[in-house]
Amino acid sequence: MRAVLVTGFGVQPTVELVAGLRVRPDAVVVRVEATGLCASDRFGWLGHDAGVQLPHVPGHELVGRIVETGSRVHRFQVGDRVTTPFVCGCGTCDECRSGNSQVCPHQEQPGFTHPGSFAEYVQLRYADHNLVAVPDDVDAGGAALLGCRVATAHRALTGRGGVRPGDRVLVLGAGGVGLSAVLIASALGAETVVADPSPEARARAAELGALSTVDPMAGPDAVREAVGDGGARLAIEAAGRPESLDLGLRALRRRGTLVQVGLLSAPPAVPVPDMIARELTLTGSHGMAAADYPPLMELVGTGLLDPGRLVTRRITLDEAPAALAAGPAPGEVTVIEP
Repeated sequence: MRAVLVTGFGVQPTVELVAGLRVRPDAVVVRVEATGLCASDRFGWLGHDAGVQLPHVPGHELVGRIVETGSRVHRFQVGDRVTTPFVCGCGTCDECRSGNSQVCPHQEQPGFTHPGSFAEYVQLRYADHNLVAVPDDVDAGGAALLGCRVATAHRALTGRGGVRPGDRVLVLGAGGVGLSAVLIASALGAETVVADPSPEARARAAELGALSTVDPMAGPDAVREAVGDGGARLAIEAAGRPESLDLGLRALRRRGTLVQVGLLSAPPAVPVPDMIARELTLTGSHGMAAADYPPLMELVGTGLLDPGRLVTRRITLDEAPAALAAGPAPGEVTVIEP
């Protein structure tokens, strides 16, 4: 099969013919319809993820149809259209049995622990536990994003942040997760104020329905004023910047909550005295388990949420190496259609 092959960290990959996939008993092989180019893929390519071993095929955010099933797969069959959370839990540990596969200690991640979806085919492991059915009428590009950025934003808002209709949510960072949060919050009856240093990214957030946008360089007082009502009850940090985490905490109202989603580029300086004095909550969120997908898929199925609106650029597999090396433009969401 054809696949994007990384042979050196930080070195532009190439598209190569690689060996076909031999399906594991607990896995399926999926013909890839579309796969998102996520910031995490770039981190892996740069060598920031210790689990990535060279040579390597990136890609973890995907949709496609099953072409082969392992002998121990019973819930899915050839021809099914599926996606998967980027964390594939083992299905048998205590965390998986309690519905928390996103923190499974034995997790597999396509594109990190084994070859990913920047290819014509990808193998998805622990299939019965992790696969999520995708309706035929959902746009492939948007459906691919359900595997990572959209699901990650959904759980950060609902499972960790407890978003409510009428809430005004501060979203820090207008990348893939932040823009997904704008769409999802709107679908759930909440409003968003987006803080991002890029005018282009702020404009994209406004296009997708953000109530207002603000340059974080204006400081916490200006951000709190943009949110109104004394600051945010809920903030989602999706920029992955230490200064953004600090800003988000300072822009919360008393007893507010910040959900940290972005992978930080450096250790943060957390304002602990302020957190104590105002009883702030800082919590992490790592993707979403397949068990938590039904409410998200209901939003998609009823038309309240259209993840295809996030897509700004569709490219071929041959264009993927250069796109991975270059990184996204502000506000850009790219999907690869092999």
